[in-house]
Amino acid sequence: MATVDVFKTLASEPRLHILQWMKQPSRHFTQQDDIDMVATGVCVKQVADKLGMTQSTASQYLAMLLQADLLITERIGKYTYYRRNEAAIARFVEAMNREL
Repeated sequence: MATVDVFKTLASEPRLHILQWMKQPSRHFTQQDDIDMVATGVCVKQVADKLGMTQSTASQYLAMLLQADLLITERIGKYTYYRRNEAAIARFVEAMNREL
């Protein structure tokens, strides 16, 4: 994704918070079942609860972060879990170092 598109995605405070919180998910989200939040990620309900908004709005924010390649998903049963795409984030940071 183009650098400007990533900036547009991160221009929303809730989306920026989601990405920041997912850096240390066990510190910011309530544990759900036996899921390792670091390895697997967090589900939409956890994000919605943390943001204090509906699951549909949280889903839209997660979808935008996913489209920007900043998140990775993993489907387990009926739930989709989201975690940071560290490789893509590192590429974005490298691009910022080159371009700015």
